[in-house]
Amino acid sequence: MNKTDLTGAIAANSGLSKVDAKKALDAFIKVVAYQLKKGEKISIVGFGSFQTVNRKARVGVNPATQNKMNIEAKRVVKFKAGAELADKVK
Repeated sequence: MNKTDLTGAIAANSGLSKVDAKKALDAFIKVVAYQLKKGEKISIVGFGSFQTVNRKARVGVNPATQNKMNIEAKRVVKFKAGAELADKVK
């Protein structure tokens, strides 16, 4: 499912127009990205939580050439599914 499909599904399930559903989805993405950039954790009960974690710099191996290479430290986004969501996808 891509963003267009998701927007259509939101519109169909909420009674919103596709334009309003797209605005709502875009706003959700914008707010989540902004809060994560600030270092905040976002928890949605029943759905899950988003947070950023710092990965340390490390040495990796290129699988094609077996050459060692340095992988820089960076911040990454982690998502942990909530219990309710996990139960629904079992």
